[in-house]
Amino acid sequence: MAASFDPAAARGRSSRPVGTVTRGTTNTNRLRRMDRWIAHTLGPALRSLPLPPVAVDLGYGAAPWTAVELSGRLRTVRADVRVVGIEIEPERVAAALPYADPPLLTFRRGGFEVPLDSAGPGGARPLLIRAANVLRQYEESAVAAVWERLCGRLAPGGLLVEGTCDEIGRRHVWVALGPEGPRTVTFAARLGGLGQPSDLAERLPKALIHHNVPGRPVHAFLTDFDRAWSAAAPYGAFGARQRWVAACTSLAGSWPLVDARGRWRQGEVTVPWSALAP
Repeated sequence: MAASFDPAAARGRSSRPVGTVTRGTTNTNRLRRMDRWIAHTLGPALRSLPLPPVAVDLGYGAAPWTAVELSGRLRTVRADVRVVGIEIEPERVAAALPYADPPLLTFRRGGFEVPLDSAGPGGARPLLIRAANVLRQYEESAVAAVWERLCGRLAPGGLLVEGTCDEIGRRHVWVALGPEGPRTVTFAARLGGLGQPSDLAERLPKALIHHNVPGRPVHAFLTDFDRAWSAAAPYGAFGARQRWVAACTSLAGSWPLVDARGRWRQGEVTVPWSALAP
């Protein structure tokens, strides 16, 4: 169904959860690529905090699998990390409660206001807010206000990760934001089934998807990526991973990629937000 956003509620003028119920579709392992990147990127911060860090899975959907999996993956980095799954629909929260593992994994009702009273000790702010496949169902005009609201709830050094993936997690694009705003855009794919990098365009986050047109930076980036992918075709004899790495190596000559070969081998590439911003 169509989703709407109430800016007045987002500014704190309503006691109701902020947001609208979305479709809630989910699958196990759907967010594994995003989780892997989060664990790598936030690993040093997770390990350095003196108190148990808090992570929020915002809008986990009709089933709690993504929150359960995030908890398990982050615990490999820091065993006492506390994950809070937040959903706006009470029935979804009730359905998730049997999977809770307090205090390491809990579920509660809420929305973009990200209620903190049960997130961590003393209402600790989250080091991570992950909002996957949520804003895609809103109007583009709502994105900036939601980003600002969520970034305002982060702990110092925290990260908001907001993006979109396909139903089984083969193709995924996300934006990483800090308290100051958007920082990077990451493209990630199961390389074995990738036709060309621009296949990821259908999974661009809401803030970018309508700007994938000639003359806009994100379109130019994907066009150059396709060109580099085509030129790297001979590397396909050694596997899709080697072809992706070769294409990223070429792409780095004209675009300011912020990661390197180790992440490219995971089927990822990350670009500064400033390079692709509309």
